[in-house]
Amino acid sequence: MNSIFLAVRNIRRNQRRSLVTGAAVGIGGAVMLLLSGFVAQLVFSYQTVTVQSRGHLTLYREGFYDFGAGDPAAYGIADYAKIVDQIREDPVLAPLVVVATPSQQVFGVASYDPAERSKVFLGTGLVPSDQDHMRAWDGFGLGIGRAPEAVDMSDEITQRGFVGPGLARILGLCTALGLEQCPTLPPSTAAAKPGAGTAADADMIRSLGAAETPTVPSNLKSINLLASTAGGAPNVVLMDVVAAQSQGFKGLDDSAVIMTLPLAQQLVYGRGIHKVSAITIQLRHTSDIPIARKRLMNILAGEHLEIYDFKQLDPLYGQIVGLYSGIFIFVMLAMAAVTLFTVVNTVSMNVMERIAEIGTMRALGVRRSAIRSQYLAEGLILGSIGATGGLIAGGAIALLLNGSGAHWTPPGASHSVAFHLDLTATPIQLAAPWMILVVVAGIASVSPASRAARMNVVAALRHV
Repeated sequence: MNSIFLAVRNIRRNQRRSLVTGAAVGIGGAVMLLLSGFVAQLVFSYQTVTVQSRGHLTLYREGFYDFGAGDPAAYGIADYAKIVDQIREDPVLAPLVVVATPSQQVFGVASYDPAERSKVFLGTGLVPSDQDHMRAWDGFGLGIGRAPEAVDMSDEITQRGFVGPGLARILGLCTALGLEQCPTLPPSTAAAKPGAGTAADADMIRSLGAAETPTVPSNLKSINLLASTAGGAPNVVLMDVVAAQSQGFKGLDDSAVIMTLPLAQQLVYGRGIHKVSAITIQLRHTSDIPIARKRLMNILAGEHLEIYDFKQLDPLYGQIVGLYSGIFIFVMLAMAAVTLFTVVNTVSMNVMERIAEIGTMRALGVRRSAIRSQYLAEGLILGSIGATGGLIAGGAIALLLNGSGAHWTPPGASHSVAFHLDLTATPIQLAAPWMILVVVAGIASVSPASRAARMNVVAALRHV
């Protein structure tokens, strides 16, 4: 108790030095808190965007993950309707699952007759109503929901779909879709390239389409989609393009075609048995993944299915989380280093100014341990006050930023959302910066305090 009393008194004796030291520690605490809130916001935002589009868990036929990209039809799930019903009705999974929906991947060539252009596309067939439910997932309360410009599709009107803005530009759909900032391809450039994407390809696809689907009318916003069926034969369907919608990445925007599941199945399987490439499962909470995975393995044993979570299917997620976690650790270490040297300097100066006082106390019988404890207490008190002030300042700054109305576009998102620093994402988010700074301040005080305790009494008394 005497050590704490003396430490507080000595801190007040050097108010300017103590204020500068506390401010340095406080700035470090505020930076650490704000950065932790930003990293939490970024990670949760990206996870929300990922889960909205990919779900938490995805079921594939064995081998699809390794080889399905080359031939999706060869690894289709035939009894997908039974599996989806089984998941939705299971007493363990039902409370955990928000959406269980099938989807079909398809690769092929898209062409637009009026512009006589074609382009390789990457297509996904889905159930529009299920996709709408998935887009509403907001497990962290960040307000990242359906984009204002999101395209409406219907389960009943199966011929409709949308494309990426890059694909629309390449096919010459800008005028038909009313796209702004969509440059047109110069005629000389189109005529100079005799390969893929020319009128010859468009004519070939149109002729196949006429043979395969003669009863489907065309309009100014319809494109032909050519793909190989599960049996290896070419097949063409007509899709009415309702809009162009960004997928968040230019590579996808230049090749994405989103269509209804029946249309994708018609393109891939023709008159054969309609299958799906995957069954996507979205949970209410990400923390339920281990429970859901274990239950799925039990109820689907013998179905020859593989289960993957969104982190396995999206390596970029782990890279982004790792990158910003590394930045946070680096900044935290830098702030800890600033705190260390600042407190070392302050406590060392206090020791140098009180050499005679230390000698007097030792001559009066004060033990070395008491001297050491006094200066350790000074460092810990400076660290505690500075860290507490820093957290308060950081919280105030976060409230101002959150209430400023600022917007940003999270990684992977196609639209901006309100900027929000989440300071309570984890139980230790507030405690960790405070504890780190206080511990560092205590460690910084060890060397000066030990030096003060080891001083020779006679030499200290003679010091002027």
